[in-house]
Amino acid sequence: MKRRWFLMLWLALPVALAAYHFGPGRAWMESDRGAERLAAARKAEAAEDWQGAVQAYDEALARMPSDKAEARARVRLAQAKARVLTGELPEAMQDMEGLLSDVLRGPGDGELARAVREELASAQYHAAWLMRLEGADRQEWTAQTDLARQNFRLLAEHAVAHGDARAGDHQKNLEASIRLAQMDLSELQGLPLPKQCSGCKNCSQKCRTQRESRKKETPKEPKDARGAPGNERPAAGGS
Repeated sequence: MKRRWFLMLWLALPVALAAYHFGPGRAWMESDRGAERLAAARKAEAAEDWQGAVQAYDEALARMPSDKAEARARVRLAQAKARVLTGELPEAMQDMEGLLSDVLRGPGDGELARAVREELASAQYHAAWLMRLEGADRQEWTAQTDLARQNFRLLAEHAVAHGDARAGDHQKNLEASIRLAQMDLSELQGLPLPKQCSGCKNCSQKCRTQRESRKKETPKEPKDARGAPGNERPAAGGS
């Protein structure tokens, strides 16, 4: 009897191990591998291997559980920051815009949303810098300085209201975005290029392409029986 019971247990063991491997065990293994890729990403950042960091963050995200929304958002932010330094500023900026929308829709804490907004504002500021140097139309690059200014202003106002020590930094960034819009082009050309701008080519055209793509994806406003636009929404943002 004991031998039969032992035999049944022995036969059941591979099934139990398989269930563990493809169930919680697999999730644990994937999470462990994700931690390894995060460590690899940080190592690549320390070596200023930004492309390697972007790839490692991508691999970490593929292994992170889908229910870890906040952890995934922080990795996405780190990846976008690294992507800026690979010369993909407009692409990283688009990633951050999507990330900010996701964070604001979710139950995540305000600190994370502010961290994303700060990096997005910085990206918008540097995109405007590059677009000016590339000779983009004033309307195009001022759209970026306006967005940067609005985001830095939100950060500064929140910091002041809550006694945050970073209020001064946000205020300085706000003033810098205003100066960038007012600065003469010859003065801007005489300044050293920020590292966030180096390596980025055709920033104006990429931003233009993104803008046109968003226009195509935006649904048209419904019209009422008289043919006038219905349910009109105010323009996004505001100073």
